[in-house]
Amino acid sequence: MSFAFYLKTNLPAFARRAAIYAGNKPRFFTQTALLRNASVFPSLNTLTEEEAAIRETVTSFAQEIILPKVKEMDEKESLDKEILKGLFDQGFMGIETEPEYGGSGSTFLSAILVVEELAKVDPAISVVCDVQNTLVNTLFRKYGSDALRKKYLPQLATGKVGCFCLSEESAGSDAFALKTRADKKGDHYEINGSKMWITNSYEAEIFLVFANIDFDAKHKGITCFVVEKDFGVKVAKKESKLGIRASSTCTLNFDGVKVPEENVLGEVGKGYKYAIEILNEGRIGIAAQMIGLAQGAFDHALPYTLVRKQFGQPVGEYQGMQFQYAQIATDIEAARLLTYNAARLKQEGCNFVKEAAMAKLFSSQVAEHAASKAIEWMGGVGFTREFPGIH
Repeated sequence: MSFAFYLKTNLPAFARRAAIYAGNKPRFFTQTALLRNASVFPSLNTLTEEEAAIRETVTSFAQEIILPKVKEMDEKESLDKEILKGLFDQGFMGIETEPEYGGSGSTFLSAILVVEELAKVDPAISVVCDVQNTLVNTLFRKYGSDALRKKYLPQLATGKVGCFCLSEESAGSDAFALKTRADKKGDHYEINGSKMWITNSYEAEIFLVFANIDFDAKHKGITCFVVEKDFGVKVAKKESKLGIRASSTCTLNFDGVKVPEENVLGEVGKGYKYAIEILNEGRIGIAAQMIGLAQGAFDHALPYTLVRKQFGQPVGEYQGMQFQYAQIATDIEAARLLTYNAARLKQEGCNFVKEAAMAKLFSSQVAEHAASKAIEWMGGVGFTREFPGIH
């Protein structure tokens, strides 16, 4: 089978992507032409000038502003207000949001780069940024009415934290089993129920709440509502977690919370559809968090192995240890490429669901392995809270 024939039978994966980068309509290339025009197929790590600039900016912000406060935030289990303000000031909380709404108007890959770079220094701060961009802002941008977008997107881009309220005590992975209900009462809905494991909920002022308006219709009664904290949302419990401690995870209670009918996001009864679609994008964000976490642990631990001596030489000079370093470095890069590939597919309008799931799965495995190995490499120090990688 010729390479040209392969391209013709795999248009979405090759020729279509090439056409997007070339700025032309889809066309086919011979193998020779492809070799001569390698720039048409940039590597997955190739960034635009804008994306490279964003990554450089967030790296500097993370190293100079976040890093000095990581240990304190972890111990206090709280998000520093100045760091949160800095995330907004730098434009990291509205990366894809259009400039007309106060956002940066950048690409989905840019959002993924920001999440990754933040996670290298503090995964907790990365979570805050990830949920805001890949879940909350995207829901408004894709399904919100003009009125809702004009009202809430500028707030979310410049100063207010949002959260995604889907999970409940008995509705985690089985999200469609949720019991929170919304009853129509004239020109408003009344929400009753509880949500659990809600990220960013302690700091949040805008809540995207999934509730069922018709249990007889089962999941087709699930609807998404935009709820402001002042409507009566109550933070019932803030979880004390083993990790990612500066990011809040809370239980929320909704006791007769009244929501104007114009605050229905999208169509009534389509909340289940929106949740599924948005979580597919969210998986890429989680993958980026895991890459950053793994890279951060690796970067903290490796230099120490080159100064820690055992039996007369640095631990890092033993070949058995070097095998481990090489494997972790390879795994991290493989996870990064899976994640960037999923992000680019999503950005280009291609089907990305399978790739997003793969990226999340593998990146999570790599993060767990890399963090565990980093602790081992540090010896006794790795089991103390003085080891930066523990955060």
